[in-house]
Amino acid sequence: AIRYADCIIREVGDKPGQACVVPGHQIAEMALCKLYLATGERKYLDQAKFFLDYRGKTSFKTEYSQSHKPVVEQDEAVGHAVRAGYLYSGVADVAALTNDTAYFEAIQRVWENMSSKKLYITGGIGSRPQGEGFGPNYELSNHTGYCETCASISNVYWNHRMFLATGESKYYDIVERALYNGVMSGVSLSGDRFFYDNPLQSLGEHDRAEWFGCACCPGNVTRFVASVPNYVYATQANDIYVNLYAQGHATVETALGKVSLEQTTDYPWDGKVSIKVTPETEGEFAVRLR
Repeated sequence: AIRYADCIIREVGDKPGQACVVPGHQIAEMALCKLYLATGERKYLDQAKFFLDYRGKTSFKTEYSQSHKPVVEQDEAVGHAVRAGYLYSGVADVAALTNDTAYFEAIQRVWENMSSKKLYITGGIGSRPQGEGFGPNYELSNHTGYCETCASISNVYWNHRMFLATGESKYYDIVERALYNGVMSGVSLSGDRFFYDNPLQSLGEHDRAEWFGCACCPGNVTRFVASVPNYVYATQANDIYVNLYAQGHATVETALGKVSLEQTTDYPWDGKVSIKVTPETEGEFAVRLR
């Protein structure tokens, strides 16, 4: 991963002899931020920021890949919904890691547009089969709604990061909606058949398939489901945030020490949730329930 990222840094940039380009299918920004956190090497974060800074400034400008104008000028969720969710997640990462308020304000504007005008009740995004993308405000048709499984996953990524930056529960309301509806509808209970798109209405012609020619969704669901435990809780100093309600046991690290949490519930079929809290060390801490 380091060799690959170093190749990108060497070949892509605004210096003589480099290709001054931005990704047409975003996700590199998120990956570079992860590599920065894993290695402490600032160059990876700088490269992620370069990919954001130069959107709308290269010869490649399309709404489809959200490169139509600079990030700080964007205020509407447009284009390919998966690419959009990945870009907005990358912007949230870079904004948090660099304390860039202009980036965060821009991504909040886009979030307000998405959450109030372009979000399905299932947490799905991207209403149009054409371009697998966002339509105009309030275009949320049922039968022709696209709601790609990968787009719901990107919506979880984006809102999870917005929550980590702010601690605001409204972002996790969408994480829950997208995760428990828009993502999980993409795979059968047997685990071997998949939806690429997830319309809210069908006349019986829409079935899960074993595989697809472009098989992004099955692999993405498989990867994502394995990561779900990371979304249930969060901590800040001594505070524990219970973000998702799901039966299970976890041990979280706080400034005070380890705390064991055990949820007993039939959620989402039943709203009753019991949480047993067992700290390793005596002390005062908050358990914050969404």
